[in-house]
Amino acid sequence: MVKENYIKILENPSEIKDLDYNNLKNIVDKYPYFQSARSLYLKSLKDQKSFRYNNELKVTAAHTVDRAILFNFITSDLFKETEKKDVILEQKDTKTSAIEKPEKEQLEEELNIGTPLSFTKNEAFSFNQWLQLSSEVPKVNPELPKKKEKNLQDDIIDRFIANNPKISKVNKNASVPNKQNVVNQEPTLMTETLAKIYLEQKKYDNAIKAYEILSLKYPEKSGFFADQIKKIRILQNIK
Repeated sequence: MVKENYIKILENPSEIKDLDYNNLKNIVDKYPYFQSARSLYLKSLKDQKSFRYNNELKVTAAHTVDRAILFNFITSDLFKETEKKDVILEQKDTKTSAIEKPEKEQLEEELNIGTPLSFTKNEAFSFNQWLQLSSEVPKVNPELPKKKEKNLQDDIIDRFIANNPKISKVNKNASVPNKQNVVNQEPTLMTETLAKIYLEQKKYDNAIKAYEILSLKYPEKSGFFADQIKKIRILQNIK
């Protein structure tokens, strides 16, 4: 990409064109920690409503030192600008698509699974949950020699004994943490985006629970949430 063109779209991200997509991808592949390039590339995926956006958001977060800055960027009005004068939106015939597409694919489309996640300024919790749910749990190498494992265990035991651990007496007057308070916080933190995150992760039971909470939180939309739950249950039973 020509430096002048890069500076131009950096100053005005809404001017990103489809042709810039591959150029930005090449820059990101070559310089993975080039923050401004990653931000522009992420926006280009968002503008195209690419299925790659959600995964790229995770990758961008992993390469970002301060995720609060990333969150502020993706929730800014500048990031959401998608004005493209030369693009003509195609209208889809939902009746035709419903007949032609398999049931599972149709349900995923109706539930907007695979479409870019949209966060708002008050959804920092949902954003953090997305990153936590998306992170892979490190796996233990099955080929690790048993001898090394035994040495590691022995080392842990030796260090534990060396510290001369003592069991402290239980204070009968100490207050017991109220777990109910933690549960009560969940409804206030629940958002439609978080429910969609569970769908993206194929955590259908969690998604159903999320929509049930939202139904109580926003009774005026209970019909919509009930419809979402119905579709999720059907999708859950499709093998």
